[in-house]
Amino acid sequence: MNKSYIIGSSSADMRIDRWIRSLLGNVPQSLIEKSLRNARIKLNDKKVKSSIKLKLNDKVDFFNFIFEKKVFEKKKFLPSKKILKENEGLIIDNNEDFVVVNKQAGISVQGGTKSKKNLIDIFAKSKIFENNKPFSVHRLDKDTSGVFIIAKNRNCAKLLTTLFRLRKIHKTYLAICLGEVEKNSGEWMNDLIKYEGKNKIIEKANTKYKVLDKNSTATLIEMNPITGRKHQLRKQLSIIGHPIYGDMKYSSDKNFKRLNKDLMLHSYQIKFIINEKKYTYRALVPEYFKKLLKIKRLKFLNI
Repeated sequence: MNKSYIIGSSSADMRIDRWIRSLLGNVPQSLIEKSLRNARIKLNDKKVKSSIKLKLNDKVDFFNFIFEKKVFEKKKFLPSKKILKENEGLIIDNNEDFVVVNKQAGISVQGGTKSKKNLIDIFAKSKIFENNKPFSVHRLDKDTSGVFIIAKNRNCAKLLTTLFRLRKIHKTYLAICLGEVEKNSGEWMNDLIKYEGKNKIIEKANTKYKVLDKNSTATLIEMNPITGRKHQLRKQLSIIGHPIYGDMKYSSDKNFKRLNKDLMLHSYQIKFIINEKKYTYRALVPEYFKKLLKIKRLKFLNI
């Protein structure tokens, strides 16, 4: 079946793959990628990549595509009362436009094939969102803890997404990494590699950092990412030979997991301005983070 859609204001600035999922349900990313490569989905009569952003009045055409949403839908995570209460207890701020949460490690932002338990499905069942829908406006890895923002309406979601894209929202991360980082401050600029299907993509990554404390075994480091690449901080610390404790994906040391099972990466602070009002949110580090600081004899005054 063939269909065409004109992009309205509520969908402008969305990635085309995310827009397709919002239209059809939880379509596998592999199917979206394949359909775009094979020109079964076109944007303004052209083949495009899954990462391209939609604009107002763009035309998206589907050719010989299955439109039965139920084919792709997966069961949403249904939180227990205990899980709801637990996550509502982690709220840092709750206003008419968004909620700020100190996200726990081990929970995804959104559901996927490998992750069922997720923040969006949890807060969708919360009384806080009784008359609203939770919108995810940025990323935070499943195993990363800390400050996370959930929008309460589409207009706020669009605004915050735009601020993130324009780098008007400033994020500060804390990490405990292996070994002693030599320079006490500086800037990392790297070409990071990722793959979309078989296509190799090189992305520029830029992060400013400052060492807060260190010794011969470990370093407590503060990082301010300028760009927002996937796993950017984890990859950059691995590149300089100081992987984050608990990060098995970017460490070649087989004994690394024995040192610590939790990922020692924490989204500590987010700052931004809306209508000349300044917002600053901080999230206390988890207990396991404090424990490793103590074991490694590292000092951090703001815990």
